[in-house]
This record gives sequence, C-alpha cells and structure tokens, in this order.
Amino acid sequence: MHLLSVNLGRPQTAPDITDAPGFVTGIDKRPADGPVRVEEPGPEGVGGSGLAGDVVGDLRHHGGTHQAVYAFAREDLDVWAAELGRDLPNGVFGENLTTAGVDVCGALIGERWRVGADLLLEVTSSRIPCRTFAGWLGEQGWVKRFTQAARPGAYLRVIEPGEIRAGDAVRVEHRPDHEVTAAFWFRALTLERELLPRLLAAGDALHPESREKARKAAAQTA
Repeated sequence: MHLLSVNLGRPQTAPDITDAPGFVTGIDKRPADGPVRVEEPGPEGVGGSGLAGDVVGDLRHHGGTHQAVYAFAREDLDVWAAELGRDLPNGVFGENLTTAGVDVCGALIGERWRVGADLLLEVTSSRIPCRTFAGWLGEQGWVKRFTQAARPGAYLRVIEPGEIRAGDAVRVEHRPDHEVTAAFWFRALTLERELLPRLLAAGDALHPESREKARKAAAQTA
C-alpha cells in the first residue's frame, strides 16, 4: 500500500462551477514534484487544507480539522475512468492523496494510517458531492451518479504531522472494532438514512456534525 501522488490545489476563480465566496476553488489538484508538509490546519471555518501549498476555496464546507486530508483510491478512479470513457489523472477528484492498494472506502472511521515515516492520519468521514465537484468534472447528473455508486473516498484528520511524497508507504496502525466504514458513513448520510443511528458505534472519531445527526436519529427511533 502506498501513495501514487500527493496532490495540491491551485486557486481558480470559477463562478460557473462554484458558489464559494469570491468564486475561488482549489479542486484542480495536481501531483506535487517533491515532499509536502502535512499538519493540523485548525478548526472548520478557519483552517483550510492540512497540506502546505494546497488551496481550499470555500472554508464554509471544506477543510479544517476533520477534513484536513482527502484520499481516493486509484482503483476507484480507474473504475470511473472506464465508466465515463475518459482519462482521470491523479488528483482530478480533488483528492490530496491518490493511493494504490489501499481500501479507502472500506477504511473504518477511527482507522489510523501511518504515511511515510512520521505522518499519522485518522479517518473521520467522507465527501458529499457538491456543485463544485459536478461543475469541475462536467458530467451530466454527476452528483446523483457519484452518490449512487457510494465509492466516496475518505477524509482524514492529522494526529501526528509529517512530510510525505509520492511512493511513501501507507500502513494501517489501528483498525477499530465496529462496522462504520467511510462508505457506510456515506450511505447513512445520503442513500440510507435509516443507518444513521449505527454511526454512533464509531464514537468520538466521527466528524462532530455527523455524530450529532446520528444522535438525533437515534433519539427519534428510541
């Protein structure tokens, strides 16, 4: 299991694909040539990406502690490339880490990855497709297609900072004993909301917003 690329977003002013303040987006991510420092970026609404040099245009919905790093498997990109009939280079889904041999969607909330020698990350949630993502790819009905596929990748928080680069090994250092994977989380928040109460099994590793939604759902069914 390793990194194929570490991808950084360049700022773009794109009013036709995003409603972010100032219409700036960093979804156009390209592989970095050398090492990249990864650190805790700060809380939502204030902190952006955990990767030095990576742009987050809309701090209302992206970046911050619990969405510091976004990972997507090359294997899942290849499935989409075949379905869409087009080349999908590393970083095109706006992911910071393009992995090989890592079951990103099957990663458990609270699972910890050692990337390279020092960086330690923890899975928190996954991405919900938005207008910016759809506009960037330019595929008809993209939000619905991406949602129905339920192969969403994973967001991670930074537990221990470090420097990473393409080729670095990815090692699972901790795997919790529950059922809540990144894909399960995604289905509970989108397609199968009856699963929401079961997210609570992931405990404090959950993104705080989804933990609150799970608590409310559990209270309603009690």
